[in-house]
Amino acid sequence: MQGSSEVAVLRLGHRPGRDDRMTTHVGLTARALGADRVVLPEEASGPADTIRDITGRFGGPFEVEVREDWRPVIRDWPGVVVHLTMYGLPVQAVEADVRADHRDGPVLVVLGAEKVPFEVYDRADYNVGVTNQPHSEIAGLAVFLDRLFEGRELDREWEDADRRVVPKGTGKQVVPLDEEGGDEAGGTE
Repeated sequence: MQGSSEVAVLRLGHRPGRDDRMTTHVGLTARALGADRVVLPEEASGPADTIRDITGRFGGPFEVEVREDWRPVIRDWPGVVVHLTMYGLPVQAVEADVRADHRDGPVLVVLGAEKVPFEVYDRADYNVGVTNQPHSEIAGLAVFLDRLFEGRELDREWEDADRRVVPKGTGKQVVPLDEEGGDEAGGTE
């Protein structure tokens, strides 16, 4: 989030056809809950395009990077590496330490799609479990980012959006924004 060090999310692995929706949701969750960018494997060009499209319509900033090899991203990361895994230490036991590290430098959050190589566990500064039960990596990412940002990400202002969702108790409403960033009349979807 703005005003602090970068948070990037690295998605390891992508099985085209099978993982398209999951990888897209990893990127959308990262964007919506405060990360600055997502790094995806080259096989995930479809999800990358979808995430860029959503960012273009609903605002940013948020970057999508597609890489052939994830290893240099982890190896050369200038800050702390957090690997989300059900085998890790409980998030509540390490969140304060990760937040302190984030004040001093960037955080890379690593999520696997397939079996994660041991080198990731070994390189990670923190192997973190959001519960030690099997569950979705998207849920783990959401809980982790919310803990990292202590809920501040929920009030984020989005730049360069051409539409926004109007919060409602019932129904759905999306309104287009004019060039000055204000709402135009009408606009339900």
